[in-house]
Amino acid sequence: MTSRERYDVVIVGGGHNGLTAAAYLGRAGLSVLVLERLDHVGGAAVSAPAFPGRPTRLSRYSYLVSLLPEQIVTDLRLDLTLTSRPTASYTPFVRDGGPGGLLVERPEGEATARSFRDLTGGEEEYAAWRAFYADVADLAQVVAPTLLQPLPTDRQIRERVDPDLWRDLVETPLGVTIERRFHDDLVRGVVATDALIGTFASLHDPSLPQNRCFLYHLIGNGTGEWRVPVGGMGAVTDALAKAALGAGAEIVTSAGVHAVRAGAGPGDGAEVVWDDTAGRHRVEARFVLANTAPWVLRILLGEPEDPATKPVGSQLKINLLLDRLPRLRSGADPAVAFAGTLHLGEELSALERAYAEAASGSLPTRLPGEVYCHTITDPTILGDVPTGTHTLTYFGLHTPATLFEADPEGAKAEAVTQAIASLDEHLLDPISTVIARDADGRPCLEAKIPQDIEADLAMPGGHIFHGDLDWPWAPARSRLDEPAARWGVQTGVPSVLLCGSGARRGGAVSGLGGHNAAHAVLEQV
Repeated sequence: MTSRERYDVVIVGGGHNGLTAAAYLGRAGLSVLVLERLDHVGGAAVSAPAFPGRPTRLSRYSYLVSLLPEQIVTDLRLDLTLTSRPTASYTPFVRDGGPGGLLVERPEGEATARSFRDLTGGEEEYAAWRAFYADVADLAQVVAPTLLQPLPTDRQIRERVDPDLWRDLVETPLGVTIERRFHDDLVRGVVATDALIGTFASLHDPSLPQNRCFLYHLIGNGTGEWRVPVGGMGAVTDALAKAALGAGAEIVTSAGVHAVRAGAGPGDGAEVVWDDTAGRHRVEARFVLANTAPWVLRILLGEPEDPATKPVGSQLKINLLLDRLPRLRSGADPAVAFAGTLHLGEELSALERAYAEAASGSLPTRLPGEVYCHTITDPTILGDVPTGTHTLTYFGLHTPATLFEADPEGAKAEAVTQAIASLDEHLLDPISTVIARDADGRPCLEAKIPQDIEADLAMPGGHIFHGDLDWPWAPARSRLDEPAARWGVQTGVPSVLLCGSGARRGGAVSGLGGHNAAHAVLEQV
């Protein structure tokens, strides 16, 4: 039950963006109600034990943080620690019959330079790498500060960026840019993978979804660094929930919203209808913030489901618990290789081949993906486990939901087999020899395909961004005269705003959608 019949703001969905919005609005003195369908808040940003008899709390869905601005952490006084990984990436390979690995340190040093020389035989590719990421950093320094401000236009951003850089990253398919600036297939692929996380696209797609995905993965806080949340992703949710409750917001869980009935004009407000075990309830609000995918919101507003516009997610997430880290054929220290992002089957040519196979309806014969070990950087999530125990997270690319429709469990099993095989290719100790067992003697392995993400989190199509990402700026001739449009959270209904990943500056665990929706409301009260 709720404490009143009318609120200033009702937020549909208690994911991290909904909690961010609730905290900002509550701190401003508004009455706020958060309605969450599940029996807990956090959405994809949760930590929980995954294996019977094992106390380790895994980040079961989202697992790293980059786009969450330091300003939000400061504004909301979040009790949250984000830790840098000592390794940026490690990419094992086999060339001329021998194993090796491309190491990128954080910060980059002589070992990184030497690793590039060993791979490519010269200095040119590392020089190209450094020049490219210096350019990316220049763009990030321009864009990142705007993410918590009213939308700039593309012209305003373009005027502050080198014209060649704008052409390379914003106007030209990223695959073309990478092929022009780099020569080694493996290096090209390592650069390209940030364009494909949760995004099913060719690197040469002229509509540029890959470029937009790449940009979001490289601009967080002006550095693009992906950090480990101490305590797991649930620590992010816990901090935000504490901030929201401390600001006076009310949070109701196990509350499945059935409908949002909004007036047609400004100031008309809306009614939110939800169900729980006690029956059906209604509450009125001046504003409703939807921390749901836009496709879901349209249904809540009374439109029929439209399968043709439903998002299609594209990822395979595998969580594992290991008795110990496996040794690599390259001889690299596992504590170094697995501390960052370990790339598998992600040469540029392999990525494009995998996309073509998946686009034709087949699971890629060589599945591209990446792996990292949370517990090297943050052992606090392990609990009381034997010494040497570690988690391992695998994230697979080019696995769209369409590949699993006919036989979800069978196709999932095949994808998991191929994912493990892509890792075992580079290991002296196959995963089967180091995987931990749960209390029932089963391997500690949990896999999530897009269909699982939709079932667990109500993300349509299992799309982790709620749909294709937008550029974090507005087209030059956009009408930005209304607060919701200025902040990129408009829905076409004056009293209903987007506050989740489907907002213009959404995607990933960032709080941007929640912050910006809250500020659009605050401009109107």
